[in-house]
Amino acid sequence: MTEIETITAEVKKLSSQAVQAKLNLHDLAEELPVDWEKIPTVAQRAFELYRELESKRALLRAIGA
Repeated sequence: MTEIETITAEVKKLSSQAVQAKLNLHDLAEELPVDWEKIPTVAQRAFELYRELESKRALLRAIGA
C-alpha cells in the first residue's frame, strides 16, 4: 500500500469516526439537561477527531493527492 493509499484510508476512517462523534454531540444536546456533565468529554472527542481529520486531509493535499 502506498503512502497516499494509507493516508486516504486513515482519512476515510477518521471521517466516519468524526461524523459519529458529531452525532453523539448532537444527541447529547437534544437530551439536555440530561447528562449535561458529559458535554466537555463528548465535545473534546469530537474536537480531537475533527482536528486529526483536517490534519490528515492537509497532509494529503501537501503530498499532491
